[in-house]
Amino acid sequence: MSRIGNDPITIPEGVTIEVQPTQVVVKGKLGELTQEYSDVEIKIEENTLTVSRPSDKKSVKSKHGLYRALIANMVEGVSHGFTKELELVGVGYRASNQGQKLDLALGFSHNILLDIAPEVKIETISEKGKNPIVKLTSHDKQLVGFVAAKIRSFRKPEPYKGKGIKFVGEQIRRKAGKSA
Repeated sequence: MSRIGNDPITIPEGVTIEVQPTQVVVKGKLGELTQEYSDVEIKIEENTLTVSRPSDKKSVKSKHGLYRALIANMVEGVSHGFTKELELVGVGYRASNQGQKLDLALGFSHNILLDIAPEVKIETISEKGKNPIVKLTSHDKQLVGFVAAKIRSFRKPEPYKGKGIKFVGEQIRRKAGKSA
C-alpha cells in the first residue's frame, strides 16, 4: 500500500490542472509544467486531485507514489516556487552574476563561468565578514536541484576544514586532523 500515493492533492486558488491521456499540465502564476505518466489513473474532483492505480503489480505500485509526488511538487512549484541556497566556505571564494551568467572564484587558476537556465532566477549575496551565498529560485523543483548540484560539484565540502560549496544549513561531517 502506497501511503504517499493515496494522499489527495489540494489544488490552490489560481492553479489549473489539465489531465490528458498520457500527460498532466499544471499552470499557475509562476509558470507552466508538464509531466508524462503511465499505469495510473488521475481524477480531479472539485479542489482535489487523486492518483489511483488499476492493479497491484509491482511496477504499477512503484509508479503510484512517484507520480503523486511529482504532481504535488508541480502544484507547489507553480503556486509558491522552490529556493535553494548555496554557501561558499573558504578564503577568497567569491560569487557574482551578470544576468544568467554565474562567475565563481573557487581557488582554481581560473574563474568558473556557468550559464544558468532561463527558468532559474539567480541571486548572489556578498556581505562583509560573511560567506558568499548563491540563491537559486524557480518553479521547477528538479531543475533547481540539478543546477544546485552542478554548482556544488565544482568544489564539494572537504571534511577537515569544511571548505567548499555547501547548502545553507547542511552539516558537514568533520574529521580530526593530524595529531602530533
